[in-house]
Amino acid sequence: MRNDRILIYGAYGYTGRLVTEQAIGDGLDPIVAGRSAGKAESLAATHDLDYRVFTLDDSSVVADALADVAVVLNCAGPFVRTSGPMVDACIEAGTHYLDITGEIEVFEAIAAHDTEAEAASVTLLPGVGFDVVPTDSLAAHLSARLPDATHLELGFQGLDELSPGTAHTAIESLDDSGTVRRDSDLVDVPVAHDVRTIDFGDGSTTAATIQWGDVSTAYHTTGIPNVTVYAAQPEATIRFLRLSNRLGWLLGSTPVQSALHGLVDRFVDGPNEAARREESMYVWGRATNGEESVVSRLVTPESYLFTSHSAPHLAARVRDGEAPVGFQTPASAFGPDIALDIDGVERTDE
Repeated sequence: MRNDRILIYGAYGYTGRLVTEQAIGDGLDPIVAGRSAGKAESLAATHDLDYRVFTLDDSSVVADALADVAVVLNCAGPFVRTSGPMVDACIEAGTHYLDITGEIEVFEAIAAHDTEAEAASVTLLPGVGFDVVPTDSLAAHLSARLPDATHLELGFQGLDELSPGTAHTAIESLDDSGTVRRDSDLVDVPVAHDVRTIDFGDGSTTAATIQWGDVSTAYHTTGIPNVTVYAAQPEATIRFLRLSNRLGWLLGSTPVQSALHGLVDRFVDGPNEAARREESMYVWGRATNGEESVVSRLVTPESYLFTSHSAPHLAARVRDGEAPVGFQTPASAFGPDIALDIDGVERTDE
């Protein structure tokens, strides 16, 4: 018999723990799950929660594990590996799927399941963390301000420290090209191919193009055919990113990848509680139609703190039947003000 429970997969990772703790604070009584029995059981015992242990090797086995669950919130990355089998299982089980990915290929792959998900009355809603709730919300807001926009630029400032999971995902993409949306198509471009100055709200700073999920999601949300995403970067980082265009073959080699993943395991812990409470993120967006433009900005809590609040909040809203079925983005499901649901978010317009 299906219940209204939310299952958090990868609940014992850095971000998964934050999401789980906030879900408990929100009164959601989540089921914690993952492939490690010891970690799942320990987390469940700490918070007096139910837990389940399963891998994602067989989607029918996963579907059986989800048969009585209303919503899965996948916090186990890299999502390019975990999202596919979990989405297949959710469609088979009739369970709604959410995750906290920011990977373009994951959004596009999940969007391809739209028809199947609609037929199964399942909502597929990836990107319910800082990737990509604030930027998607801002994209929808800018589109409403300039409905005939042909170009959308988005950017953010403040992502200074990564969690282990995000760092591992970043390492695996070191040999990838950049990506932009041009005339509705995803187009490969050199990493950091465009550098410009952006005023995120506290004066101009240097920013470079990055491969960010909104290159996919903003198009699905708004229909704007040209999308580029920037992140504030020091000049030294931009030089390294541009160097990777020539050294991708080396950075993607097995020895280098193994060494970098080992360094993450040894030295990357993610932002501590003080940093999460004290830091802020700054999000900027501009929509243009060739003759006029509109600019809007958001200030949000630190990215992992934002994710810890937004992910369970959106999972609860999906559980309660507030989201359309099929593939959705945060703003296509809940509108341009969805980021404002999270305490501490402020939006301003030029």
